[in-house]
Amino acid sequence: MNAALDEELRGLEAAGLKRSLRQVQQRRAGTVLLNGERVADFASNDYLGLASDPRVARAAHAVLQAEGTGAGAARLISGNHPIHEALEHTLARLKGCDYTLHFPSGYMVNVGAIPALADRGDVIYSDELNHASLIDGCRLSRATVRVFPHNDLDALDRMLTAERSQFRRAMIVVEGVFSMDGDTCPLDRLVPLARRHQAWSYVDDAHGTGVMGATGAGSLEHFGVSGQVDIVVGTLGKALGTSGAYVGGSKELVEFLVSRARSFIFTTGSPPALAAATLEALRIAQVEGWRREAVRERSRRVRSRLIAGGIDVTGPEDGHIIPVIIGDPLRTMAVVADLRRRGFLVGGVRPPTVPAGTSRLRLSMSAVHPVELVDALAATLLDALKRV
Repeated sequence: MNAALDEELRGLEAAGLKRSLRQVQQRRAGTVLLNGERVADFASNDYLGLASDPRVARAAHAVLQAEGTGAGAARLISGNHPIHEALEHTLARLKGCDYTLHFPSGYMVNVGAIPALADRGDVIYSDELNHASLIDGCRLSRATVRVFPHNDLDALDRMLTAERSQFRRAMIVVEGVFSMDGDTCPLDRLVPLARRHQAWSYVDDAHGTGVMGATGAGSLEHFGVSGQVDIVVGTLGKALGTSGAYVGGSKELVEFLVSRARSFIFTTGSPPALAAATLEALRIAQVEGWRREAVRERSRRVRSRLIAGGIDVTGPEDGHIIPVIIGDPLRTMAVVADLRRRGFLVGGVRPPTVPAGTSRLRLSMSAVHPVELVDALAATLLDALKRV
């Protein structure tokens, strides 16, 4: 076995596709200790800077002291704590839905909810740039899966018109903010399209929650469709700085998933202390709107400097995910290494996370990045792209 795996690993390394872990700790003020050296962190999804907020840590500590380290069992057995339900009620109010259900991770939501909702005789329409967890959820279902061109709702409309009548149920699966490109799905167009074709809308708002919308409720709020999407999914480990995820919608949806979503049924509930931390992060995100504006301002700042330097970036002008397409995975990782030597940690994204030929740098903006650091990133990146 080892010889066979070693041969495959050498092939991955030669293609620039081998991955490895790095030790990251002491997250503060937009920086981290990376293998013992402090660097500016433009790779994380800590958009609001809450992952190291002491108020969030204190909320977790108080419940940790009172309730211990773990839920002790699956939530359907004896691991359902009142604070889990308090978090679910708070998330439902935020997202404008009747109920939500908490899961230990976003991946677990999508590989649990999608197969529970779609079966043989059904059809799923999935955006071609959907996250791996959505793709895997579709694959695990026994439904027919149709992939439509990225954000091409006219093409989706034609597909539904041609074949919707052949299937029992139809579900359209998209991201509110696409995690690798930073652009958004036009939900104000998607929702009426789905209704016209009697299809369920399934929106993963992992990267919109906390950042988009007037109150930070996410991309549904931004597009004015809160309460109109059938199934909304989001994570808590990005803008909210904790961990876990949720799925929200009607009372019937949540009751059904409690009985049918295998990744909810057959796993231990999240620690109550984690739910307490998330509740505090939600409170802070709601009352400290300056954090959202700070993310947008920093995003505009970097984007404008990159565009002025001749770099083409996608997404809205204040989008907090900034992709810089390089193409070749080896050159992509060489630029990442050059930036790392100069004190900047950025994400290098390669296949299979993104399509072949689109390897890229993924820059993530945070409310706690000092403006001078943001300007230095843009200048250093432009120089690195010329030299590497």
